[in-house]
Amino acid sequence: MAMDNSTQPLFRQIASLVEDSIVDGVLAEGARAPSTNELADFHSINPATARKGLNLLVDVGVLDKRRGIGMFVSEGAIEVIRQRRRSEFAADYVAPLIDEAVRLNYSRAALLDLIERVAESRGLYK
Repeated sequence: MAMDNSTQPLFRQIASLVEDSIVDGVLAEGARAPSTNELADFHSINPATARKGLNLLVDVGVLDKRRGIGMFVSEGAIEVIRQRRRSEFAADYVAPLIDEAVRLNYSRAALLDLIERVAESRGLYK
């Protein structure tokens, strides 16, 4: 898990990193999530920032707080994350891709071919 140079606020980056760990299977449903202090130490950020990122995930049902024990990945968290990300996918990734392809004067066929080749190189069509 590494922070990026995104314009996205740090607390949202923390939330995204934890979500990525859940979707990638690093953090299983029911598993203990990293603590505020663990995240703050690892990423060299203020614990309040880490807490804000974790609380964001509590608010959307991805993490459960257990008083005195910590935070845990909620049952069904993977599907919650995937549904939200699917609903944002076109606006966040596809539209900017198309906009840049238009700027670069890609034809529709050339862009589709490029997508197919990259997908195949990433193992999407095994």
